[in-house]
Formats: sequence, C-alpha cells, structure tokens
Amino acid sequence: MRPVDLIPSDQRQGAHAPMRTGPVPYILVGALAAILVGVALLVITGNQISEREHEVAQLKSEDAAASQEAQRLAGYVQFQSLHEQRLATITSLADSRFDWERVMRELSLVLPSDVWLTALSASATGDSEGGGTAGGALAGSIAGPALALSGCASGQEAVAGLVTALKDIDGVTRVGVESSELPAQEEGTGSAGAEAGGGGAECQTRNFIAKFSLIVAFDAAPVPAVAATEGEVPAAPAESAETTATETESVGGE
Repeated sequence: MRPVDLIPSDQRQGAHAPMRTGPVPYILVGALAAILVGVALLVITGNQISEREHEVAQLKSEDAAASQEAQRLAGYVQFQSLHEQRLATITSLADSRFDWERVMRELSLVLPSDVWLTALSASATGDSEGGGTAGGALAGSIAGPALALSGCASGQEAVAGLVTALKDIDGVTRVGVESSELPAQEEGTGSAGAEAGGGGAECQTRNFIAKFSLIVAFDAAPVPAVAATEGEVPAAPAESAETTATETESVGGE
C-alpha cells in the first residue's frame, strides 16, 4: 500500500516543502549580480582608459620637451662636426708632408755633368698649374707629388742617362719623358741655339743640343685628403653665445 501525506502542502517542512515564492527572486538576484559585475568591469575599463590617456599626454609632453632640447643643442653638434672635419684635414696634411729638401739634395747628387737644367717645378698633387713649364701633359695622370724638369743635354744618350739617374732618387716610382728634341738637321750642330729647331736659345750657351722635358712621379707618397666643403658656421644659441664664440676662435686657429 502506498503512503499518503495528509499534511497540507503549505505546512509541510523539510525536503518535501514546496517553494513558496517560486524562481523569480533567484532570477532577480542573478540579474543584479550580473549587472554589478558589468558595472565593475565598466568602471575598471574606464579607469584604465583614463590612465592610458594620461600616460599618452605625459609622453607627448616629454617628446615635445626633448625635441626642443635637441633643437637647442643642434648648434653644438654642428660645431663638433666642423671641428672634427678640420681636425681630420689637418691630420691628413701633417701625415702627407713630403720632404722636398731631401729630393732636391739627391737631385743635385745624381744630376749628370752633361745635362743643364733650365726650369724646375714641383707639386704635391701632380698639378702643374703655376708650377713651371714642364710636365703639363703627364702631370694630370699623377695623383701624388711630382717633379717637372726641363733643360738641355749633350744628346739623346745624355737624356737617357738622366732618366736612369732620376730613378735612383729615393721614392721615385716612374720617370716620364714628355719631349726630347734635337735641332733641325739643316741648321747643323753649330746652330743648336737657333730659334727654329730643337734646342732653343738657352741650349746654345754650353753647346748642348738636345732639349728635353721630363716628369718625375712619387706615386707611393701619401696624398693629402681633400677636405669636405665646409658650410657656414651655424648661429650660436642665445644663452651660450660667449662659449660658442670661444669655440669658433679655437677652431679657426687650427
């Protein structure tokens, strides 16, 4: 036989007691909890956004201050660059100094007795402009120091002997013969100094008949570096004009 509970349902207790209010309160409580969590997340997100915006504004301010400071110090950077360029130029010039005194001394020792020099010019870069009358055609192919000679000799053999002797000078890498001329045959050896032939007026004084022009190259010698074109000195910052003027004087005196 199945037992029957005769107690009214509103007075029952324990596990068999029915819900008096139904599921609505629980649904409301869950909705309120979800709303609370959403509001909390919204507040937290808003605070994070505010913090990020504050950080962005601070970084922009720092960037503007750094840019202003960089512009203020740009003049000093240009002065330092100018100083380094001039220092490099001076160092290059000092390292590439050529001992012309030694070359002249050795030239006087190796010069043959049957050769008479009428012109001599030298250049530190092989450029013969303003440096004499010899070596104009060959000097353009020489990057380093060059010595241009012109004069008279007793003959072509004497010119060849001079070329060989010049190669004994310390540092000489090559000797180029630009020209070596004899007087015209119809003028004869007695008129070696005639204007129309080979020797010219300067070659008749000692009966030298061959007129020559040589170029002596020192290709192994160091060549001074070409300094970069220096622009105008930048304007000094207003708050440090005295310091900038001192730097300019010290750089200009180098």
